[in-house]
Amino acid sequence: MSLSTVEPRREASSGFSHLLKTWRQKRRLSQLELALESGVSQRHVSFLESGRAKPSREMVVQLTTALDVPLRQRNTMLLAAGFAPVYRESGFG
Repeated sequence: MSLSTVEPRREASSGFSHLLKTWRQKRRLSQLELALESGVSQRHVSFLESGRAKPSREMVVQLTTALDVPLRQRNTMLLAAGFAPVYRESGFG
């Protein structure tokens, strides 16, 4: 595996990490509170925020649901994690 194939994945992961931490802080939740709300371990939330772990599509949906992230921003977080958007966008808004 060349360095060029690793970099986009790391870049996508760091974008998701930043967004996850931003939304968690915006909702005024600790990592432990988010973990309990979303049904994952606090350690996993920590690893996702630090970029040490890459989330699955289902994990992104699970965490954004627990954080009550608006659908448009959920798509942004999915893209940042390296996945295609799931939620349709309307012409409104």
